[in-house]
Amino acid sequence: MMTTTTGQTTTQPYTTGTNWGTVIPFDQINEPGCYICNWDGHLLRIPQDAVAPGHSPLVNMIGQDPLFVTMISDNPFIPVSKARLLAANFDLPVNF
Repeated sequence: MMTTTTGQTTTQPYTTGTNWGTVIPFDQINEPGCYICNWDGHLLRIPQDAVAPGHSPLVNMIGQDPLFVTMISDNPFIPVSKARLLAANFDLPVNF
């Protein structure tokens, strides 16, 4: 992503990451970022440590029904207001 600086203001243009909008099973998350739970609209923040090789997963959810998530950003720490807008852009439920 290119960043432009004008005077003292730094802006980052809106771009779509290569995996943004991708729907995957919860147990197959392997990239850091922000994800929306497709079953209830909760926000998941997955930091690099959670998916680093050799590390145990920080969260393990087990059930009979598959749980799917949608990646909305590769930045796990985006502001909640921006996460809401990105979720809305993908027509996902927002419950955060």
